[in-house]
Amino acid sequence: MRAVDIIRKKRDGHRLDTDEIGWMIGGIASGEVADYQWSALLMAIVWRGMDDRETADLTGAMMRSGSIVDLSETPGLKIDKHSTGGVGDKTSLILAPIAAACGVPVPMVSGRGLGHTGGTLDKLEAIPGFRVDLDLDRYRQILNRCGLVLIGQTAEIAPADKRLYALRDATGTVESIALISASIMSKKLAEGIDGLVLDVKTGNGAFMERLEDSRALAEAMCAIGRGLGKRVVALITRMDQPLGRAVGNAVEVAECVESLRGHGPADLVDLSVELAAEMVLMGEKSRTLDEARALCRRVIDDGSALDRFQRVVEAQGGDPRVIDDLSLLPKARFGSDVLAHETGFVHSLAARPIGVATMLLGAGRARVDSTIEPAVGVTLHKKVGDHVQAGERLCTILANHEGSAFERAKSMVQAAYVLGEVPVVVPHLIVERLREER
Repeated sequence: MRAVDIIRKKRDGHRLDTDEIGWMIGGIASGEVADYQWSALLMAIVWRGMDDRETADLTGAMMRSGSIVDLSETPGLKIDKHSTGGVGDKTSLILAPIAAACGVPVPMVSGRGLGHTGGTLDKLEAIPGFRVDLDLDRYRQILNRCGLVLIGQTAEIAPADKRLYALRDATGTVESIALISASIMSKKLAEGIDGLVLDVKTGNGAFMERLEDSRALAEAMCAIGRGLGKRVVALITRMDQPLGRAVGNAVEVAECVESLRGHGPADLVDLSVELAAEMVLMGEKSRTLDEARALCRRVIDDGSALDRFQRVVEAQGGDPRVIDDLSLLPKARFGSDVLAHETGFVHSLAARPIGVATMLLGAGRARVDSTIEPAVGVTLHKKVGDHVQAGERLCTILANHEGSAFERAKSMVQAAYVLGEVPVVVPHLIVERLREER
């Protein structure tokens, strides 16, 4: 085979054979296919697309490019969750210990934030000492000891995806449903899981802003997972305003701990419980979704979910005292309030500019190699539907440095709020639910 022939074939709108896709993926490791050739093929895929069979073949080839983790010694059905990313989306840190406390093993391989979206690994690393760079042996040990484990992608898990993701980011070929689906599912299916709950975001703060695109992505990932023999459920959820009231890293960890104590914001807790309940049902620890929801609420109320989180923090090298004393988390040097200029109701709070503003402050990364400042972020005092008086705080910006980046961030946050004179109805967070028909 020759890479140039495969590139031409896709460029001209033809379907690639299973062997052709496998050969191209194999060429990443062998060096037989150059980065510039894969870059050309990625652009051809963006323009011409891939059908379900091609996407499944690409997923399988990337998944098999490294180790497929064997978790057969861990009893029970292993269930994970994946979110397509948003602003203030910290549900993994809440739902993983909830599901584990309900008896579902949760092996979670997460990612870092990029652009306006936050990353689970960055949040976890705001906990002093917490390590996400564990090898697979340690991954298995902690899963068996704590019932959950939260790490980053290792060199053994889908290494071809890691290489292709870097090329996609550098060549403007990220926005392809086939490539996004294959990237996500190859990593998740290599973890050794039996099932996966997907949280596919839609709206202003999501990568897929249009509902039809979010639905297509959800359907594609469900089809891949089920085609490879895994249980998959997808929820399409709104990302028009940030989730919860904290955006950043340390501030989001604090909000997760408060949520596990039973004192978190309703939107964040409700979505975390809903996703965890799907995991509990999929893991066969309940007979119905209502029963699963009740069980998830119970492990929050009795403290066992919080205890699981504290145990995994300690097992992964973090300071477990943080769970009892949130003042041990990194603190920003100063806070600056954004005030309402008029009295009224919050009609909208655009998620994307809030995310970009926190990135400018140092909470996120414009580039893969950007340095994260764990303490900075935004605390939201008012969200959509809330009444506000002129001069009242809308939010507080937490920063370490003044200057042009801070001023730009503050202007973006101020502009993200739109007030009106009449009350508004806050739409339900869950738009659709895609589950397998039985």
